[in-house]
Amino acid sequence: MDPIRIAVVGVGKIARDQHLPAIAGTPAFSLAATVSPHDPGAEGIPHLSSLEELLEKGPAIDAVALCTPPQVRYGLAVQALKRGIHVFLEKPPGATLSEVVALRDRADKVGVTLFASWHSRFAAGVAPARAWLAERRIEKVSIIWREDVRVWHPGQAWIWEPGGLGVFDPGINALSIMTHILPRPVFLKAATLSIPENRAAPIAADINMCDTGGAEIHMDLDWRQTGPQSWDIIVETDAGTLKLSQGGAVLTTPAGTEHNEDLEYPGLYSRFANLIRGGRSDVDIDPFRLVADAFLRGRREPVEAFHD
Repeated sequence: MDPIRIAVVGVGKIARDQHLPAIAGTPAFSLAATVSPHDPGAEGIPHLSSLEELLEKGPAIDAVALCTPPQVRYGLAVQALKRGIHVFLEKPPGATLSEVVALRDRADKVGVTLFASWHSRFAAGVAPARAWLAERRIEKVSIIWREDVRVWHPGQAWIWEPGGLGVFDPGINALSIMTHILPRPVFLKAATLSIPENRAAPIAADINMCDTGGAEIHMDLDWRQTGPQSWDIIVETDAGTLKLSQGGAVLTTPAGTEHNEDLEYPGLYSRFANLIRGGRSDVDIDPFRLVADAFLRGRREPVEAFHD
């Protein structure tokens, strides 16, 4: 079977660190082109300044991976879907819930694959955590997701603008894991969003949720962490405590600790290939819905200005 010819649109840090190596290591795909108006492409691969130019002039492609800021992803995805091209959306899948739903419906109508990817779900500890919790009664959940924005997103102005999500850009990774491993649906009860005086998006958030069984869930998000970074989910159950740490890479249960090799982006591309071969889409919006609920119901709290 011929490999799927894919173009990467947006050649920033995440594309270079994760997407390009994952594509190179996944036999189901071949990198046909890169697209960016500013960043250089990959050596030896055709590089174009816009998706429109690629679609008009070639080379031929079967799929695109959209690694741009979320604010421009909808228009790019529509261009691809109109041509019958499969679309991989980096997280978050868009700037609004409505546009993601519109893309899902369009993909279904034209019969191509749309994949709203959640890379943290492919961390080594997540699948075994989901299996372990399926047999347990959830009593309480604590999420601590604290990192230094200066380290992970230096100079990225778009992330502070409407649609960029602020601290929910990393926080949605935690929500993608939580909604995947907990056996019952989750909804938001209250939130406090700390927004710098010179920014449009929050730098921290304190969130209270619960599942439909009544288990309380607390989430602590902060982009001002210095020193060691914290990406932990602790689930207290009737059979003891489960902990996912290092963003889902390390799983600890009463039986011990597992730390297996993390293959998040190779896992994503294997999933994308299987979806394309099977003629299916995967557009789970549950993590994004909880972010929208936080903005809808959250209390805004101004904090001091933030400067990179």
